[in-house]
Amino acid sequence: MANTKSKKSPKLNIKKGDRVLVIAGADKGTEGEVLEVFIEKQRAVVDQVNIVKKHTKPTQDNPGGINEVPAPVHVSNLMLIDPKSGEPTRIGRKVVDGKLVRFSKKSGEIIR
Repeated sequence: MANTKSKKSPKLNIKKGDRVLVIAGADKGTEGEVLEVFIEKQRAVVDQVNIVKKHTKPTQDNPGGINEVPAPVHVSNLMLIDPKSGEPTRIGRKVVDGKLVRFSKKSGEIIR
């Protein structure tokens, strides 16, 4: 018998465009903007964090060579930066005007 249960992807605290702080790993203490989020893998690509060298083959548009690109980081190693105080904060969710919004636990401000 086939498994009929569907896997639900977890709700992540960060979104594309958020400013985050790296709290663990080789790039600990660096800040950056989230460029992309992979919900199924629970990973995010952050600008100027976890830089790796990628070898690309030459094409008509691209000369090729060795390029440095950011690699994905697990979301547990990231912490959102409070837009009001600029410090790292935890995230909560509450209903405002019938919509579920994220808010900063440190300042209480709604995160857009």
